[in-house]
Amino acid sequence: MQQATNVLKEYFGYDSFRTGQDEIVRHVLAGKDTVGIMPTGGGKSLCYQVPSLLLDGVTVVISPLISLMKDQVDALIQQGIPATYINSTLTARETDETMAGLSAGEYKLLYIAPERLESRSFLRFLQTLPIPLVAVDEAHCLSQWGHDFRPSYMNISSAVTQLPTNPVILALTATATPQVQQDILHHLHIRDENMVLTGFERDNLFFQVVKGENRKKWVENYVKKNRDHSGIIYCATRKEVEALHQLLERKGIAVGKYHGGLSDSLREEQQDAFLNDSISIMVATNAFGMGINKSNVRYVIHYQLPKNMEGYYQEAGRAGRDGVDSECILLFAPQDIQTQRYIIEQNISPDMQMNEMQKLREMIDFAHTESCLQQYILTYFGEEGDARCGKCSNCLDDREQEDVTVRAQMVLSCMLRMNERFGTSLIAGVLTGSKNKKIKDWRFDQLSTYGLMKDQSQKDVSLFIEYLIAEGVIAVEGGSYPILKVSSKGKEVLLGQRSISRKIQKTTVRVIQKEDPLFESLRQIRKELAEGAGVPPFVIFSDKTLHDMSDKRPKSRDEFLDVSGVGQNKLVKYGDAFLKGIADFEERAVMEEEPGEWMEEEGPSHIVSYQLFMEGYDPKQIASRRGMSSTTIENHIARAYEEGVGKDWTRLFSEEEEGLIRGAVKEAGSDKLKPIKELLPDEISYFQIKAFLAKKT
Repeated sequence: MQQATNVLKEYFGYDSFRTGQDEIVRHVLAGKDTVGIMPTGGGKSLCYQVPSLLLDGVTVVISPLISLMKDQVDALIQQGIPATYINSTLTARETDETMAGLSAGEYKLLYIAPERLESRSFLRFLQTLPIPLVAVDEAHCLSQWGHDFRPSYMNISSAVTQLPTNPVILALTATATPQVQQDILHHLHIRDENMVLTGFERDNLFFQVVKGENRKKWVENYVKKNRDHSGIIYCATRKEVEALHQLLERKGIAVGKYHGGLSDSLREEQQDAFLNDSISIMVATNAFGMGINKSNVRYVIHYQLPKNMEGYYQEAGRAGRDGVDSECILLFAPQDIQTQRYIIEQNISPDMQMNEMQKLREMIDFAHTESCLQQYILTYFGEEGDARCGKCSNCLDDREQEDVTVRAQMVLSCMLRMNERFGTSLIAGVLTGSKNKKIKDWRFDQLSTYGLMKDQSQKDVSLFIEYLIAEGVIAVEGGSYPILKVSSKGKEVLLGQRSISRKIQKTTVRVIQKEDPLFESLRQIRKELAEGAGVPPFVIFSDKTLHDMSDKRPKSRDEFLDVSGVGQNKLVKYGDAFLKGIADFEERAVMEEEPGEWMEEEGPSHIVSYQLFMEGYDPKQIASRRGMSSTTIENHIARAYEEGVGKDWTRLFSEEEEGLIRGAVKEAGSDKLKPIKELLPDEISYFQIKAFLAKKT
């Protein structure tokens, strides 16, 4: 374990393992097949990456998505670890070359998709390699009760048993209910005592449920208030993705879209733009899935109700993977329920529909509970305890309580008079005095409870019924067409033996904390280095590492090694650039004018940035002074030129530089920055290329 800790520090820049990592690594090094269940962002990858450097041979990692493989391999190479992948993106020649390199012992890790094990010839090739460890990532895909069941995962155990080296199996996942946990143990033949469960809590995430709002306006307001941060907005349908993307794009927001109806090339282009911070927001269906390894996502908004808690928690968990405080917001409207029921009926086999409908019911209860949201999630995944997290929207809720016992009794009484044979919408219709033909046909307009709540809308009464379901006052039976029953708790409410209270509706838009100017400066350095290396910025360093760098402000290479997440390889590659950036920032801070000497900020934000640029300040100086990122300032300036406000192009580049850029754009045959930059001298910056493209447009 001391050797493992040394590897952790040298290659990954961390002094010690996190909770659970230590135990899993011990198991693996002791030759024990192991299941590790850790929350997203808990550092699952290190549990096999560290042992791979201590074990002889090549570790095989089974990963479900191609994009995830590429990100992982890019990151490992940046850390000085020889890794590779074999998947359908490679040509036959590239595959042959990679296999030759594996046979020659050039790599320590090999990433493959589970389907690759179904090839007999590939399995025969694996049998020639010294394989001490097989890591099964996203292991919940093994279970048909999980939310991402992949039949190809069922063949893993059989394939591994055919390897002559008898490798250790390490299965890892972030989302597994007790039933799914047992499935993983069973299918991979792993003993119960070799399961390491660290808990599902993400203490850096703020959870919030928003109901009764105009969703489009709410999202627009939230995105504008948090425009310096990166986020994902999940929608249930492609149609909703297109509509919301169009709305935000019209508002001038740097937004992308991703769903199954787009071409492979467009999906890849949009994903790359998001990973590289060229766009700050991605609007997507759940097709934007497990392969999203971007660590600096600051918020995830579910624009509509997801169909189950496993999918919701995995998607929400893409926020704050670097451990920095981030937000997970669910926007709920009653029509979402029918949307998800329809999706389940159209896409799930009949024998699984009852199970999926129950999962949807638990998701609906989450949207309506007034208990701790984090605790609701933990209980769903089988964690004991009833402690409140103290930081979700429900725990921080200071609204007044109102007694709703009488209203609850009206609903329950109406259900009994309707013989407990109907669902939410019809019960709400009777209570609000609806003229619905079905109500008249059943003579429900003759009931004493008909119109008892006519002072409220049917939508509000339906939401109240859903709240009573979430509180356990009403029970739900059935699948596609659920019927409501009075529970034992509900009978106590009817008899006056139990009271029910509810908080008065109110929602607010939070503003994620603004980053400090040095962090923004370091983020720009990271972006430029990433563009030069052809990798996403978070592969260079995570936001958490940049925050630690900003706090410690190292002045030497030795001090730089003390920053969390800085290993020896990254010190050699990037230390000088960041040390110079910190020194330059501190020098500028000393030399900057007093606040009174800086011009007053009047007019649209992008015009203010442009005016400062024309006065001779560069984008980094403007960003530092305005408390924004350099990328935002550059976009401001480009926008001013696009609008025709900016006319003096000589401020951006000389005639000679413009000619060079024009030639590079023509030769590259596209408007993508990296291929153009590779054809130009180092002194021409990405900003100048962006400006030229704006002029060309």
